[in-house]
Amino acid sequence: MDLGIKNRVALVAASSKGLGKAVALQLSKEGSKVVICARNKDRLFKTRDEIAAETGGMVRALIADVTERSQVSKLVEQVVNEFGTIEILVNNAGGPPSGTADEFNLDDYQNALKLNLLSTINLCYEVMPLMKKQKWGRIINMTSVSAKQPIDTLILSNTTRTGVLGFSKSISNQLASYGITVNSVCPGYTKTERVEGLAKFFEESGKGSVDEFYNNIEKAIPMGRLGTPEEIAQAVAFLASEGASYITGVALQIDGGYIKALF
Repeated sequence: MDLGIKNRVALVAASSKGLGKAVALQLSKEGSKVVICARNKDRLFKTRDEIAAETGGMVRALIADVTERSQVSKLVEQVVNEFGTIEILVNNAGGPPSGTADEFNLDDYQNALKLNLLSTINLCYEVMPLMKKQKWGRIINMTSVSAKQPIDTLILSNTTRTGVLGFSKSISNQLASYGITVNSVCPGYTKTERVEGLAKFFEESGKGSVDEFYNNIEKAIPMGRLGTPEEIAQAVAFLASEGASYITGVALQIDGGYIKALF
């Protein structure tokens, strides 16, 4: 299926590993010109080379910390200087630390908001004027199933990622008339370093072994398994496509049936 995004300029945040890397790879496979960014220079450049070698596509790597507003502005400026615009924006960032309410203070919440919510807002504000001018754009905000069904040990994620859904829905209404879609993706438990970290936290908290962590999760997923980064990435690529032009304001969980709610 031709998604119609060949030569579209895509910026994927926090994309040197995990879901961000998988999304960047998939967009490159679809022929998009992909810009990836992260803080770790060595890992970032290695990822750039891996994607380019696999797809033969145009891939650029720019060092940036998306939690810093000045670096977000510089990042967008660099992309526009080289490519003239940004047509697909995938907002992504690592998850905040695991834990329950009594394990964190207000500074922890502020840091989590900066990581997940404010990074998304800052990138959107930088890119929206470009998309309005060209009357075309795709914004996909990566969140988590915890934004729809809170997870006991992820109080920071439950709080901040829910804010991303509210922001996304709000701007989707305001940008629709410009041909810009805004959607959120809520991945369930997926085979990434993030979930490996949750498994380790489970064990260190004395709740059981790593194997028991995975067994408990798989029992709660109707499909009986964790997802793969590639499965998430393919859904993101579709939301970026021409074929998804009438889909906006959606918070799509990709979780093998983990979420039990109707909405």
